[in-house]
Amino acid sequence: MYVNILKPRVAFCTLALAGLLAGCSHGETAQETPPAFVRHGQRIEVPADSPLRQRLKIASVELRQAPHELEFPATVEADPAHMANVLPALAGRVVELHVDLGQQVQRGQLLAVIDSGDLAQAYADADKARDALNLAGKTLERARGVQQAGGTATKDLEAAQSGYVQAQAESRRAQTRLAALGGSAAAKGGARPMQVRAPIAGTITALSVAPGMYVNDATTPMMTIANIDRLWITAQVPEDALGQVARGQAATASVPAWPGRVFRGAVASVGAVLDPASRRDPVRIAIDNADHALKPGMYARAGIAVAQPAQVFVPESALLMNNDSTTVFVEVAPWMFERRAVELSYDESAGARVLKGLEAGDRVVVAGGVLLND
Repeated sequence: MYVNILKPRVAFCTLALAGLLAGCSHGETAQETPPAFVRHGQRIEVPADSPLRQRLKIASVELRQAPHELEFPATVEADPAHMANVLPALAGRVVELHVDLGQQVQRGQLLAVIDSGDLAQAYADADKARDALNLAGKTLERARGVQQAGGTATKDLEAAQSGYVQAQAESRRAQTRLAALGGSAAAKGGARPMQVRAPIAGTITALSVAPGMYVNDATTPMMTIANIDRLWITAQVPEDALGQVARGQAATASVPAWPGRVFRGAVASVGAVLDPASRRDPVRIAIDNADHALKPGMYARAGIAVAQPAQVFVPESALLMNNDSTTVFVEVAPWMFERRAVELSYDESAGARVLKGLEAGDRVVVAGGVLLND
């Protein structure tokens, strides 16, 4: 009985010892796995057999000069040099209106017809001046003929000549006034309505008359025409940024109506006076608008490219946060790195500007740097 009881215990111990030895062998294998990196004081070495060598990307930083774009709130405005208020030359009743609000017109196009008594008087004056000129011309011809026949005095010829010159002056005055009022010098006789024509090509942006309406104020516009093929983006630039803005600088604009689209232009003018309430200066950017995508009155964001000195640029992916500072890993020897704090200037689409901490040619970890963190 004793022998039978002992054999199972020996077998159990043998199995336990084998399991223990197997566990020890497994632990030795785990300890032989190479480390991802080795720290030497403040430096970190990535061994040749480390898997990090396949995951880290290293590149040299470069020194380059690139402008920085400052952004400001802005509005879209029509260029006053390409706008015209259409004013009634004379009082009268609107009998025809040939345009609608928002319609595009060409220079010289008929906009409206006004029945004006004052224009009728101007036509009558022109007709009378023309007739007086004809009569003065005939009188002068007769005086010359009589003098040549020896039958008239010199003073009579001089009087005829003076009368003709005065008639010429009156005729020119009447015709000039008629033309200024929109009348036609070629038209003769009868009542003629006043034709209002477009002084410039553009779009009807304001309309304040209708057929049958009586206009009697020569200072109130009947309509406004604006050429919006070229517009202004008026940016409100704060006082502390004015020193960086100058005429001719490249600029961009974006509007909510066209997300993702960038309109490009240049600074056309910098305001001479600041708004005393906002302490901002209107800076106008000229933008081509051939497709009329921009409309006067739209809100916009304006970007003005400000020249900057040559600076080191580093990709955003290379930047790591370490407590309260921004750092990068710099390669000081092949696969030997040290953490270095950097001071940044502006973030750009092509990377971040570095003021301090890096020099041109330094090699930094631009991808996978977080794997070197403790």
